[in-house]
Amino acid sequence: MFEIRVICQPNDADRVSRALAAAFDTGPARQYPTRDGKRTRLYFTAAHRPTTPESE
Repeated sequence: MFEIRVICQPNDADRVSRALAAAFDTGPARQYPTRDGKRTRLYFTAAHRPTTPESE
């Protein structure tokens, strides 16, 4: 497992969450404002998706 931190515009938070969930196994995002209050910090706990063996 590993942590991902993303700083983005508040209206991009859902799109970023969906994109990361498509690429990794993620838990729910923890969301906090940045210090200046203009952007959003998203924190995800993530794991690599298990690889599936190729069909023969």
